[in-house]
Amino acid sequence: MQYKIYRVFITIAIVLLINTQSFTQPINVVTTAVPFLRISPDARAGGMGNVSVATAPDANAIFYNLAKIPFNTTRSSIALTYTPWLKDVVNDVYMVNMAGYYKLDGVQAASAAVRYFNLGSIAFTDFQGNSLGQGRPRELSIDLGYARKLSDQLSLGITLRYINSSLASGVVNGVSYKPGSAVAGDIASYYSAVDEMGMGWRFGVVLSNLGSKIAYTSNANQKDYIPANLALGASYTHIFQDIHSLSFGIDVNKLLVPAAPTPITGDVIGNNDRLEKYRSQSVVSSWFKALSGTDNMKETQASIGGEYWYNNQFAFRAGYNHAFNVDRRYAAIGAGVKYNAFQLNFSYLIPANTGVVRNPLSNTLRFSLAFDMDEKQK
Repeated sequence: MQYKIYRVFITIAIVLLINTQSFTQPINVVTTAVPFLRISPDARAGGMGNVSVATAPDANAIFYNLAKIPFNTTRSSIALTYTPWLKDVVNDVYMVNMAGYYKLDGVQAASAAVRYFNLGSIAFTDFQGNSLGQGRPRELSIDLGYARKLSDQLSLGITLRYINSSLASGVVNGVSYKPGSAVAGDIASYYSAVDEMGMGWRFGVVLSNLGSKIAYTSNANQKDYIPANLALGASYTHIFQDIHSLSFGIDVNKLLVPAAPTPITGDVIGNNDRLEKYRSQSVVSSWFKALSGTDNMKETQASIGGEYWYNNQFAFRAGYNHAFNVDRRYAAIGAGVKYNAFQLNFSYLIPANTGVVRNPLSNTLRFSLAFDMDEKQK
């Protein structure tokens, strides 16, 4: 019975993402479609509280800061990550990520990545409890990126992204649903001031998921924002006795989506002029609105984390993440081992909240596997 109850809650969450008919109380968080694009997609960053914008580059850089890739020391690499989702609740919801890159020469590189989010099998019902059949909601994104060094220390990267979100299909309560799709892009920059040993400062700035809205119906007025985001990062690495490496980093992320207007009790979304105006504003104007006025702190997150390497073979990580407006916070720990061309990373998220603000990855162990397919090069 408890398992079925949890299924009901998951179903409700999916339905709310695609079409909310009415509401009676204010919502104090900024919501977007396809939120899976903001899930940390690898165990290395996950073990540092999601610090990733300005850390040392690896195969998963396309997810965080594509501009890091030309600074990789191997010509090519590929990585695979498996992330259970809501593991304390269900056992068939997960996300799989695959990423890889190839350095075309000493200054430019190409990269590609795929994200697949499986939300399990869900029994849909109407408001009277009548069965509407079984569904298997799933979401997917495909990335292609190019990055180039502008100097020995500075690089830029551009990513193009296709997004497909299939949450429900068919006619429900008179509304015809369909899979949603959108296109987006990232613009990234990276500055590395490390010396030949790898010691020094790194900085990064990334604008991600800049793209179209997404719709799950044919109603042009019911398109939703995707999670556009501004990320700033800095990290410092110190190497001592040649075999010990210690890095610290900090990231700040600001969701570039404005908060929806506070509803009036009993309002129906289709008749709410303020909500219609919110939905009808252009994507570009919404980015600037999210940075101004009362929205400037909504969905702002800060992460701090550290990584220790012994002899470039064994790694230990820890981090802390805090989302300010909803007071969602958690700690994370991680470890990694590298042997020749293979690297295996683990991370574990320790919750600091309970209830609705508890992170869905709480008490979850996830892992990433990376393989360097070519020799080291500068």
